[in-house]
Amino acid sequence: MKSLLFLCAALLGPAAALAVTDYQLGPDSRPRAGVPQGELLKFTFDHSKVYPGTTRSYWIYVPAQYRPETPACLYVGQDGVSLNAPTVFDNLIARKEMPVTIGVFVQPGINRALHPGALDRFNRSVEYDTPSDAYVRFLLEDLLPEVATRHASDGRPINISARAADRAIGGTSSGAAAAFTAAWQRPDAFSRVFSGIGTYVPMRGSDGNAIMIRESEPKPLRVFLQDGSNDQNKYDGDWWMANLTIERALTFAGYEVTHVWGDNPHSGKHAAALFPDAMRWLWKGWPEPVKNGPTGNDYLNQILIPGEGWEVAKDHMTGADGLAVNAQGEVFFCDTGAEKTFKIGLDGAITPVLAASHHVTGQAFGPDGKLYAVVGNDATAVVYADGGMGAATELARGARGNDLVVAHNGNVYFTNPPPRTSTEPSKVWLIRPGAAAQVVDTGIRFANGITLSADQSLLFVDDSFSHWVYSFVIQPDGTLANREKYFRLYQPEAADQSGADGMHSDREGRLYVTSTLGIQVCDQAGRVECIIPTPNHHVVSVTLGGAHFDTLYAGCGSTLYRRKVKVAGANGWDEPNQPAPPHL
Repeated sequence: MKSLLFLCAALLGPAAALAVTDYQLGPDSRPRAGVPQGELLKFTFDHSKVYPGTTRSYWIYVPAQYRPETPACLYVGQDGVSLNAPTVFDNLIARKEMPVTIGVFVQPGINRALHPGALDRFNRSVEYDTPSDAYVRFLLEDLLPEVATRHASDGRPINISARAADRAIGGTSSGAAAAFTAAWQRPDAFSRVFSGIGTYVPMRGSDGNAIMIRESEPKPLRVFLQDGSNDQNKYDGDWWMANLTIERALTFAGYEVTHVWGDNPHSGKHAAALFPDAMRWLWKGWPEPVKNGPTGNDYLNQILIPGEGWEVAKDHMTGADGLAVNAQGEVFFCDTGAEKTFKIGLDGAITPVLAASHHVTGQAFGPDGKLYAVVGNDATAVVYADGGMGAATELARGARGNDLVVAHNGNVYFTNPPPRTSTEPSKVWLIRPGAAAQVVDTGIRFANGITLSADQSLLFVDDSFSHWVYSFVIQPDGTLANREKYFRLYQPEAADQSGADGMHSDREGRLYVTSTLGIQVCDQAGRVECIIPTPNHHVVSVTLGGAHFDTLYAGCGSTLYRRKVKVAGANGWDEPNQPAPPHL
């Protein structure tokens, strides 16, 4: 019958299409006799560090059953109090259909005009439609710490659980996009999402959510979607089609997702009518954590081992960088700020190697078993004897290198980016055994990471200031030809650059590129096939180490992470291997 109604609407034209269902509130959205009512407290927040100068109202709902000695669950609602949420919470908490939950309902910020006759600056689209971590940082770093200082009218302090399993977030329209983005960016803080008539359109880049869902390793999120076939279709996108796209992406990627589609226009009326059922579904199984199923992304499935996640190899560093692996599978890395180099043995033990590495950011083992490195403090390229633990011999001077790779034939390549404020192009250097260093490319703005293809016929160099990884054909004399913008990386919509950095290849020809989104894995045809997020997205260095070269290591700021994978690394010092050709 529903499909017949849609067909009739299409045949009769726009007037018929607007004759939508009159969605009515059910009994769970209205006060019920005998149900204890919580209280709603209103406050003002005007000292945000994330959005300076903004002021906004927010409300705290405290259920009657709340007891401060037990941390309560949390629901954060965008655009203030909506969807009859306090009444719905009263009814569902009383029947134990959702846990005891503190509600925090927050308005978007406004920068007040400084004089009469001037408009305020309205922050709603900036905060809600931007697919970045800014809004969730506002919640976690600005607002919720203040909420924790408030009290109910009878003096009870507000005690909210920090578990993601105990936290939900939701909204309608742009508020729904904000809710999803907050949970996507910080699944450790929110795991349940309500989305009504969500603005997943190109307004500020939220249309990119769908591809990130498909490409990325699944996150522990449960998502309820609502929209209607008569939702907005205008200059900045088609809401109805965008919501269908998000639902299909979540289903493909193995998320726990459900949806209720209707025929409503861009109105919260349908969302309000089904909000009680949405809350029941989002909180089902609580207090168990939310789990995701297997992804439909075959590339992730070919790389990742189910149940194997990231673990900390070493933390409390000033900067984990310069990952390199020797022929035994031992992993060397630098703490750049402390100017020290360490080794991870096959037993996992970490031992210091160099007490003064002089700000090494790039290093790699050669076929001779020696450790080659670019030393930032001295603007030199050096080689360390005795497996990386001996004295250093200078190879080249005058080029402040950034990253380095050594081929099986002994050729050393390293990147030499200019100062970040400079408009000069970067240089790529080549040092052949027994020869002086020479510049072999000057055509990349900020050349950073560098590595070889598995068969060592190609050299890859990424540009941190763009979304490109360049591919060069290595000539018989080691020089480079046929530079091409080959791998196109994803970058956050709110960022101006990908942050591409360290790279490594595996033996099947994939390229692993570090970036601000995590580790982007590319196929031989130049396409990003999947993204492996790291616990800290600021990942700058990557390698595959261990006895079988099947442990993925990632240098992420102060922490070095690792996880077992199904693939094995291709190493420059090893005999080149030829993978199977890609599917085109």
